[in-house]
Amino acid sequence: MKLEDYERVESSNIDFKEGVEYKKPKSWLKSVSAFANSNGGILLFGIRDVDKEPIGLKNITEDSEMVTELINNKITPLPRYELNTFKEDNKDFMEVKVGDGPKTPYYYSSDGRKEAFIRSGNQSIPAPKHILDGLILKGQNTTFDELPSKYDISDVSFTLLNVSLKNETGKELNENKDFISLELMTQDKMITNAGLLLSDQGLLVQSRIFCTRWKGMVKGTIDGDAIDDKEYTGSIISLLENAETFIKNNSKTSWEIRGMKRVEVEEYPVRAIREALVNAIIHRDYQIVGSEIHVDMYDDRLEITSPGGMLDGSFIQNLDITKVASMRRNRIISDIFNRLHFMERRGSGLTRILESYNGYDIKPSFLSDASFFKVTFPNKGYIQGKHLESVGSSYVNGNVVTDNDYFVIKMYRNLPHNVTRNTYDKIQKLFDKYTYEYEFDREDVEELLNLKKTRAFEILTMLLNSDLIEHSYSTKYKFKK
Repeated sequence: MKLEDYERVESSNIDFKEGVEYKKPKSWLKSVSAFANSNGGILLFGIRDVDKEPIGLKNITEDSEMVTELINNKITPLPRYELNTFKEDNKDFMEVKVGDGPKTPYYYSSDGRKEAFIRSGNQSIPAPKHILDGLILKGQNTTFDELPSKYDISDVSFTLLNVSLKNETGKELNENKDFISLELMTQDKMITNAGLLLSDQGLLVQSRIFCTRWKGMVKGTIDGDAIDDKEYTGSIISLLENAETFIKNNSKTSWEIRGMKRVEVEEYPVRAIREALVNAIIHRDYQIVGSEIHVDMYDDRLEITSPGGMLDGSFIQNLDITKVASMRRNRIISDIFNRLHFMERRGSGLTRILESYNGYDIKPSFLSDASFFKVTFPNKGYIQGKHLESVGSSYVNGNVVTDNDYFVIKMYRNLPHNVTRNTYDKIQKLFDKYTYEYEFDREDVEELLNLKKTRAFEILTMLLNSDLIEHSYSTKYKFKK
């Protein structure tokens, strides 16, 4: 390779070193450990890290021998690596290419102490406990959900799983046969962690989903700033169903103009939301005790955050979403969700999430670090409403937008989330008669909508609070444009 070729390597997969520090080898050996514990990487010696200035090595032969000796003696178990030297502009450089290893964790050993490192962005950092535990499991060729728990078959039930599988396959679970073949139970009838996650009892305390609909666009306190707030426990199948229901109950339908028609648009794409929830449940790191999945809904977006970053240590925001390989942190529950047709194995989930916003300028976004993974869905109704505000009530995508179209979108965006369809229809009827031009009072509302005085007053108060009407005189109202 030429030096210019290294400029195209992802920063998380390469470390530049000015020289081989014989007296402080940990400064670069920690990167050997980190690369071996993740998805591999390159150490390039002879490059000044601060400004990437190629200065070369003074004694390439001695440096090569020392690097080989230190890796062989200080990294345990011995990682897969190759060392290459090359010359450019009469300067010597050394490349150490470290492969990802099957015998994780790979430790840096010195003075009787062992320490494992991982990549975090473009840095090598000590592996947090939950990641170290995951590396140990990976080295044993197992996953957290395969491990036996302290509970036996008499402690749990699988009613929901049984019903769900019967609906898909037409067969019920056989305790002595199917529980073992599905790896929900060991031969001695101890429940695996996968079994606990799929059982009705929800005995893994970290297997929870917190759902919150916040006022406005920032997170506040539950007592003062949450419109709706739920905590769900139990089988991960029920977690999925309850989280979907929460999102549905706290979403509204908006409108967009297509040609001469006004078309209903859901705030969030249902299938893409399920995809993100399924990913959060089956790919989260259950070894992070005291953590849970969070679903946070705001006026303009929906965020789904799960514990545990990318399995290979990379950051999702630095990757091409269309080329991200599917890696399963929890093999058994992934297989069960596949049997239930909650997911697909093709690894195209993130791409489908992006494609669910085709036709919109704003797309879902992804963010991760070593401890969390978050997907953010823009609110389609909010986007459409803001677009109407920016252009006035005249044209959208070349199509005429009437006063009624504009009002409908504003109504669905501004009114409280618990408003019924019947109430929407009454408000629409009121607008159809008075539009933005004419005034009306409470008695007009009573007569037109056939309401009692108290209910008419409630609707007027709600319209005022939602910024849909305004006072023109003390007892007269007008729809606010």
